[in-house]
Amino acid sequence: MKPHPLPKTVAPLPDELLSGWLSRLAAANYCDDAELLAHIKIDTAHATALDFSVDTATAEKIANAARVDPGVVRSLTFPAMTPREASLTAQMPFQHCLQCSREGLSLRHWRRAWAFDCQVCGTRLMQTLEKPGEERISGKLIDRARRGAGMLECAARSRGRKQLRRAMRAVTFAMSLKTFRGDPSFAVQNPRSEVRLFCLAAISAARSHPLAKAAIVSHSVEDYARVALLRAFEKEPRLLAAVDRIAQRRAGSIGPMAAASRN
Repeated sequence: MKPHPLPKTVAPLPDELLSGWLSRLAAANYCDDAELLAHIKIDTAHATALDFSVDTATAEKIANAARVDPGVVRSLTFPAMTPREASLTAQMPFQHCLQCSREGLSLRHWRRAWAFDCQVCGTRLMQTLEKPGEERISGKLIDRARRGAGMLECAARSRGRKQLRRAMRAVTFAMSLKTFRGDPSFAVQNPRSEVRLFCLAAISAARSHPLAKAAIVSHSVEDYARVALLRAFEKEPRLLAAVDRIAQRRAGSIGPMAAASRN
């Protein structure tokens, strides 16, 4: 037996995710998400599980309850993505717009690692674990991170792999400085702003004098940072050798200066 259609329905908005629309649908009918899914007879505890794939039977159940076409339901999920886009698209919400979230929205572009400002209201997106006013972040870091996010989007959408590889190399450097362990694609989706912003800013900073910056990272740092640098350059031995030469020259110039300062 099909469940009865819900008393009230809401129209989906552009770029809205299925989980967000279901949440607004539940609020309009004075219930929570779990109660709505139970009424529709969908066997999942979290609506976010439906954002990437919804089968025909489930789409028809939701469409019947909300009195919309099943095609509308399917349009609220992520379309087919290339592997690189998929790696930079979060499975779970990691950032949101404070203003639009108050209206119950959950938008598709918020899940992209390169998303920085809300495309609806223009407000900077906030990490899920960050509380307003909890941490003061410099405007310079935010501006660099915003530029890095734009560069990451171009790299992710480009046909070649060179741009994305260069961007992820910069993220690896940033991870080594922050002693953050994990995959670079996860670092730029981090729910903590101190990691994500630093990694995005590194993408922008790496455009100027990348070898010198790499040399600074490689000199007098902990073992994990050195391993991160080696991993970033593992397929480019000549580039790594150039970095080491710069690091050695820098160490040689700093040595006499340090001795002179002690004298």
